Order: sequence, then structure tokens, then C-alpha cells
Amino acid sequence: MISVENQQQFRFQVNLSGMITILSNHLYSSPKVYVRELLQNATDAITARKHLDPTYSGQVFVELSGSKEQPTMMIEDNGIGLTEADIHQFLAVIGHSSKIDSDFLSTETSFIGRFGIGLLSCFMVSNEIVVLTQSIHGGPSMKWCGKPDGTYTIQQLDSQLAIGTKIFLRCKPDFEKYFAFEEVKSLLQYYGILLPYPVSLRSQQQQAIINAERPLWINQPELANSRKPEVLAFGQQMMAENFKDFIPLTTQNGSTGGIAYILPYSVNLNVKRSHKVFLKHMLVSDSADNILPDWAFFVKCVIWTDELQPTASRENFYEDEKLQLVRGELGEAIRHALTQMSLYEPARLQHIMELHSLSINALATEDPKFLASIYQWLTFESTYGNLALQELIKEDQTLYYTNTADEYKQIANVAQAQSLLVINGGYVYHAEILEKLRLQFPKLRIERLEPEDISLAFTNISLDERNKYYQVIRLADNTLQRFRCQIQLQRFLPSEVPSLFTHTKDSSTLRQLENAKESNSGLMSSILGNIEKKFQDSAYSTLYLNLNNPMIEQVFSKLNMNMLPTIFEVLYCNALMMGHYPMNRQEITALNQGIMQFISWGISLETGNGGNSN
Repeated sequence: MISVENQQQFRFQVNLSGMITILSNHLYSSPKVYVRELLQNATDAITARKHLDPTYSGQVFVELSGSKEQPTMMIEDNGIGLTEADIHQFLAVIGHSSKIDSDFLSTETSFIGRFGIGLLSCFMVSNEIVVLTQSIHGGPSMKWCGKPDGTYTIQQLDSQLAIGTKIFLRCKPDFEKYFAFEEVKSLLQYYGILLPYPVSLRSQQQQAIINAERPLWINQPELANSRKPEVLAFGQQMMAENFKDFIPLTTQNGSTGGIAYILPYSVNLNVKRSHKVFLKHMLVSDSADNILPDWAFFVKCVIWTDELQPTASRENFYEDEKLQLVRGELGEAIRHALTQMSLYEPARLQHIMELHSLSINALATEDPKFLASIYQWLTFESTYGNLALQELIKEDQTLYYTNTADEYKQIANVAQAQSLLVINGGYVYHAEILEKLRLQFPKLRIERLEPEDISLAFTNISLDERNKYYQVIRLADNTLQRFRCQIQLQRFLPSEVPSLFTHTKDSSTLRQLENAKESNSGLMSSILGNIEKKFQDSAYSTLYLNLNNPMIEQVFSKLNMNMLPTIFEVLYCNALMMGHYPMNRQEITALNQGIMQFISWGISLETGNGGNSN
């Protein structure tokens, strides 16, 4: 029986209607979090009682009743319970925490409890919250009833309840879906799958056990490797991914652990990081993006922690020193596991690297020790094919690399024909890795190759040939003067390549300035023009003409001198295109005019008007 005489009415120490608006529209992502808050209050109460009696066994029970149109939820725990003073202090004052009381845990047990808004989140789905509670410290059983108008009542009950707390919610209109059995079951599993206390759900027609027995490796992640099928099945249940491999995660103090599941498909650098993180066994976020280093984008993690500080919404973590420390230690756990694979499971590491080379390369650029452990398995595009570095490194051979993909494309055919080993350093991190290896391991004989260096493998023409072709070489040089390009007549392989364009650092800078100048006008164009003048005297590129090529041999031996200027300009423009260089207006005009001239010569030949003479 409830004594009506001892019922008293009070007012919350907050503008409650305004608080509910804040909760609904700004703090929480969805009304569904009310289930999380109810679970958190229940498990905190059980944990507090367990501190008083370590042999005590807690449980949480949820019951759904009422009609479809007006459903009701009850959640019951056999935790520590509340006295009348506790109710005034912890259920009505926003900003106070039940966890500062000596009978509860530290202030870090529940961040929301410190704000006093956990239970108030239930007003998002209910117009009334009723709490029946009996404290472990004795005293009368109490009833607390709160309403969204800002008032609450407290009553002493004549009958004595069992130690613990029952919370009743009556669904407000249009929120019935949050009280449906399957939805509540899903939400209880979503938030409470790792809770250490059993949670059960019952309605008039159905019942379910929410959380099965916790796997042993949750508390001891180092045991996960010996229970691979179980851990992989857990990952599939948690994140709906068919994982094939994983790495256990631990920190030095043991307060954070988890499983890093290796994605079974490749991802790019811009992929959204998404990890499930449980704080004190309760899900805080299923899309945490700041819990691991940026390079670790090839894993999806389930992480549990007792030490991080959640935000007010309890859906992410504050970026503080503790999070930075944990992030570093979790990254170190992944780094260490990959290093161990390089020593004892190279085939496993090779498979991971084939799938996630970008992430592995990112880590290798950051960590010299890791790079030293795994560099042999890094794969590069080269003139010998796509091979691991251990297959490319030979004692008697220098390993050359280009800094960009365009540089590699310019010289790949020529280098390949000369049996020159050149690696394409234009992919993300590749040039940086090779440069670090060059400095870290001088004996590996790794060198940067500039496009103009490829000419070292060319064969100079003979003195007789130089005298023979002197006039044509001079004409070619004069023709390409306006492009600030000089001619070199040499022999090289493959003979199918008629010409090769290379540039110096200054000529490359000048080309960039010229292209930028064409894209701008006014003051900016004038500024770029003044800078351009500083490079004009020294910024000469080189066009290598291959005398081994039948067409070039014919150009220098048989064609009419009147045709040569146009031919050299077209050869120059063709070499630019083959080298993937952007062409400026002058060069595009020269190419178009050359094509039109060739067409005209072709028509003249067809009509018998000449155009070629010996």
C-alpha cells in the first residue's frame, strides 16, 4: 500500500522541457539511446552493490506489457538501490553525479551520471517516469514519479520491496516502435552485448536472453589467437563482415583491449574509419573514428575500455592525453603483430600486404623499425615487373627509382630495353619508402633516377656520323630554340622509340610557370612573367633522337631539308605527349600546323606534285 498522506511534490532544478528538446535535437543521435541509459543505470547499480559484496550476483530484467497502442516498459535491477536522500540528490539535480557518493564508484564510472541526465533521456519516449527502489542500506521503499512539466513526486511505500530498482515507462504517442519487442531486443543487444551481468527480456508472448556468457578472451585478448573461429564469428555478428583474420589489441595497463579485424578487401585512404567501442561494457559508439592511428584504416575494431572519457552524448570520446596514449598503444599492438608475422608467418603478412599495401606503406614511412622488418615484402612496379623488393635487390645491381609516375612512364621503355632496373616511385609512399631505405641501408645501392640520367645508357654516334649529320643537327637545334630545347642525336634501345624528351629541374619549373601564366591574366600573369625570366637562360630541355630508329635514320639521311623544321617540331611534340607532359599553346599550335602540313604533303604526293626528293 502507498500512503497518500506522505506524498510530497517537488520541482526539478532545471528547465526540463528545454532539456528534453536539447536531448532530442542536439545531444543524442536518436531516441533509442534511452535503452542505453536504462541499461547503464542498472549495471552501475549492480556494480556498486558488488563492491560491497563481491560474492553477489547481479542481473537485469526487462518486461514489456500493455496494448500495442499504449505499451509499457519495466526494467529491473537487483543493484544497490536508492534512499530518499539519494533520490533527491541524484534524480533531480542536473550536473550532480551518483558516482561521487562513497557507496558508488568513482566519478569515471558514468559520465552521464555526472550530468544527471541519463534517466531524463527517457522523457524522449515517455511522458512519465516511475521509479520504485529499495536501498541496500535499509529505510523505507520509495516511489519517485517524474513528469516533463518539471515536477516530480516522492512517496514512501508501506510495503518493503526487494533490494534494487524498477523503472516504468509508458510510451508517449508516435513512439510505439521503441517499445516493440524486436526493437527493444535489438537495442538491448546493440548496447549491452558485452555486459558482465545477464540481461533478459520478456513480453506476454515472447522472451529472450540478451547477452550470452562473455568469452574468456574479452578479458584476456591474448587468448584470442587460440580461439580463431569463435573470434571471427563474433566479428561477423558485431559488424556484419566475413572476416578471415584479426589482431588482438591490448594496452600496457590492461584497461583497454579489443580485436582488430583485418578487412577482407582493399580500402582507400579516404575511407571512413568505423570502430565499435564499449566503455565499461556498454557500447558508446559504432563509428568511432579517432580511436586508432590514421594509417590503420585496413582494420575494423571492437574495442572495450575502462579509461577513456566519453563526450556528453556518450557517442564518442574526448580528444585528450589519455585518448592519445591509448591510440598510440593500440597502434603499437598492430605494428608489433605485423612485425612478428614478418619473422614467423611471412605468408600471412604477404597476404595482408597484397590487400592493404597503402596502409602498410603508410606505417612503414612512419616507423623505421617496422620498415626494416617488412621492406623485403613490399611490392613495387618496375621495369622487371611487379615484384617484391626482395626479388629486385641484387648484390651487383643498383636499384634506381623515379620520383613520379610521369618520370617513370617517360623512361620505362628505354630503361627496360637497356636492362636497367627502375622502380616507379610515383605511387603513394613509394618514393618516400625507397628514400628512407637508401638512407637506412646504404648497402642496398638504391638511387634516385632523373629523366636526364637515362642518357647515360645511350651510345654516342661516331665522329664520322656527327660530321655527316652536322647540318641537320644544327637545323634541328635552331628549329627547337623557340621551345628552349636542344637536340642530341644518339643510339639507344628500343629502336621502336624514335625520340625521348627529358628536362632539368629548371626547365621543369619554367614549364610549370609558363602553363600557370597561360591560365592567369592581369597582375598574376605579370608576376609569373617576372619569375619566368630568371629561368630562361638556363632552363633548357633535351630531345634525344634515336638513330637506331628507321624513321629517324631516314629523317637525317634522305629527306628534303625544307621539310625538316616541321618534322622536328612534330617529333618534339610527340615526345612531349609520350612523356605525359602538358603542352602549352605554342606547342599545341606547332603540332596542329605540323599535322596539317603532313596532310598537305600527302595530298601533293598523291597528285604527283612532289614533296620529297633524294
